[in-house]
Amino acid sequence: MKYSIKNKLIMLSAVAAIPFLILVLYLIYALHNYSAAYDTIVSNMTVANAYNLNFKEEMDESLYKLVVGAATFETIKDDDSLEDPYVLINGLRGDFERLVHITTDGESRTWLQILLRNIDTLEDRVGDIKANLGAKNSYDTNIQMLDNNIYIMTELIQDNIQYYIYYQTQSMEYLTQQLNDRVHKFTVFCAILLGFILLIVVVLTVMIVTGITKPIQELSQATKKISQGDFSVRVQVDTDDEVAVLADGVNIMTESIERFVRKIKADERKMRRADLRLLQEQINPHFLYNTLDTIVWLIEGNDPDKAVNMVMSLSEFFRLVLSKGREYITIQEEEMHIKSYLEIQQVRYRDIMKYEIHIDPQLYQYKILKLTLQPLVENSLYHGIKYKRAKGNIIVTGVQSQGRIHFKVEDDGIGMEAAELDNLRKEIVKPCKDTGKGFGLANVNERIRMNFGAEYGMTIDSTPGKGTCVEIVIPAVPYEERTETIEDQEDMMLSL
Repeated sequence: MKYSIKNKLIMLSAVAAIPFLILVLYLIYALHNYSAAYDTIVSNMTVANAYNLNFKEEMDESLYKLVVGAATFETIKDDDSLEDPYVLINGLRGDFERLVHITTDGESRTWLQILLRNIDTLEDRVGDIKANLGAKNSYDTNIQMLDNNIYIMTELIQDNIQYYIYYQTQSMEYLTQQLNDRVHKFTVFCAILLGFILLIVVVLTVMIVTGITKPIQELSQATKKISQGDFSVRVQVDTDDEVAVLADGVNIMTESIERFVRKIKADERKMRRADLRLLQEQINPHFLYNTLDTIVWLIEGNDPDKAVNMVMSLSEFFRLVLSKGREYITIQEEEMHIKSYLEIQQVRYRDIMKYEIHIDPQLYQYKILKLTLQPLVENSLYHGIKYKRAKGNIIVTGVQSQGRIHFKVEDDGIGMEAAELDNLRKEIVKPCKDTGKGFGLANVNERIRMNFGAEYGMTIDSTPGKGTCVEIVIPAVPYEERTETIEDQEDMMLSL
């Protein structure tokens, strides 16, 4: 027969009323404090997530429409598809100033303060654009301010929000550890109490040990596994008492934490893909314009075969850039990508550039981050060969050694002085958002280290007047297409 804790306490009320009363009060107090702290963190993360998803997109779109003249600061409030930048800024500031007052974690408060300073800077930059529009400054000036100021500030603000969410998640893990400690103390207290009661009534003690200690031990073991990161654990308590309610609460809490962990992992993948999109945006639109101009020039010059080849190379180039949204592609696809790029550029720069690609075919089925080699080749062309004032050569090689794949992109261009080379080496090890020079190289290096580990990445050597060599090292990992497919399915499930 099953008894609730209430009935068991009635049976022991004559000898153990006060100890059990203290026990229950302690348990209720601990759970109440944890629940309140947990709800506060969840509420804070909900507010931050709302802005993390929408603020940058709405701000960038509204200011772009203002700059191109599709709306004005006076009429933007009448357009349902746009938001007044000042309304967005004031709303963001108000919500995060409130979070400053209720957030207790030190790291989270630090990022909130940084965020508020960036909001002030963003408001100043919006004011600059408003002033320029009022003064009827040139469209190019406003677009440049939009690219160099607004988009960068909204990106920084979004990063600040994500750091705040990250540290709030750490606070949640700390609360979970506190709950484990309290459950442990609760178990110890029960053991002492039951030992004391054992001296008074043996029969009743056996009933209590059987009815309370066993489910609590199961709960303690489950919470210990949860604290070690195993969020698949579920507590099965075959009782009708308060411990079963606690077990249900732990199960619900574990499911919530598991969802949050999955969401955080998905957000990290989205951040990596955002970095990839940021790198893709580096592709200068002038590359496309000049390529199309060259195709037109070839057609007008009665050279349709070269024009057709160039169109095919351009098509292959952008097909591989898109790659169906994949972050990883095969090394063979990456080779085809840089080959298409170089074939296009060789038509344009036939008098100054030639190239060679020597990648071991045995490497073709290994995986590589998309757009790893193309920025290096582009850098060799525009910063090495183009300023040589004589014909130059770009050589791309790829070999495998001791479980690692080594790529080299070498040119015999103008090279770099020692000071310039040292500065570039420092820039490429910074986060790309903090890089002032060599953004494309820094982005490639950061993505490699983030996806494969700190022991992999990029090195650069250069000699003035002789050329530059950039080496990339990645692990030799066979490409598996289903990896990308599973991640896409997880993202889809999370979005639902």
